[in-house]
Amino acid sequence: MGLGTPAITGAAGNIGSVVREALRGEVERLILLDRVPLRPEAENEDVRTVDLRDATAVESALAGADRVLHLGGVPDEAPLPDLLEANVLGTHHVLEAARRAGMARVVLAGSNRVTGFYPAGHRTAPHEPVRPDGLYGVSKAAVEALGQLYADKFGLSVLCLRIGSFEQAPTEPRHLATWLSPRDAVGYARAALTAPPSPGFAAVYAVSNNTRRFWELPDPAVLDYVPVDDAELHADGIPGAEAQVDPAAPQAGPYALPEFTLRHLRP
Repeated sequence: MGLGTPAITGAAGNIGSVVREALRGEVERLILLDRVPLRPEAENEDVRTVDLRDATAVESALAGADRVLHLGGVPDEAPLPDLLEANVLGTHHVLEAARRAGMARVVLAGSNRVTGFYPAGHRTAPHEPVRPDGLYGVSKAAVEALGQLYADKFGLSVLCLRIGSFEQAPTEPRHLATWLSPRDAVGYARAALTAPPSPGFAAVYAVSNNTRRFWELPDPAVLDYVPVDDAELHADGIPGAEAQVDPAAPQAGPYALPEFTLRHLRP
């Protein structure tokens, strides 16, 4: 299956911007959605301003797309009401628009933070139970549950990418395990959008091929993409890279600390 006419929500974000630049040369038309106004950078770009909390507006903005890469939402820890509104309700609106339009594929932006409390010494697989490291992780677990529901109940083809630490280059010790390079982010997005559609749901970790990674790479039968970058090549420039990681410590690192979430709760 080719790229068809894909839409990208959250197209102004860090990952959305990189994927946008890579894919626009491969499609006749690229539909770009964000809550902030975008300007077309090529003749085949169709830019649309939309608030994902507005179901009618989302359906209208996705008109003409035959698949969607849903990157929009709150990208980090925040008060739960904000996360539910932007991440969970917004995803529901995207899935519902996809169902009504009969889209071939929905790709959801999940997060490694749905399993942040697994120990660093454990290589985690997508089929293992979620262990969110915070409220953000909870919202992304709900995103996955919605994807599963729409696949089981309505026959959508839904793939969730549990995204690692997206950075131009790794800058801290944890990134040696969790880094997702721009090149691999594009590779995962392209593979997910073009994989042959089949009714069902699957989650995979979108992470570079890091020597120290915490998570299993995708099963080729689920997503046929092998990442090419390895954070280890940057280790010499990262302070503390030589320190031993406690195998019993949470994979989430500082995100697992109570303080990370307490500041978003009522005092």
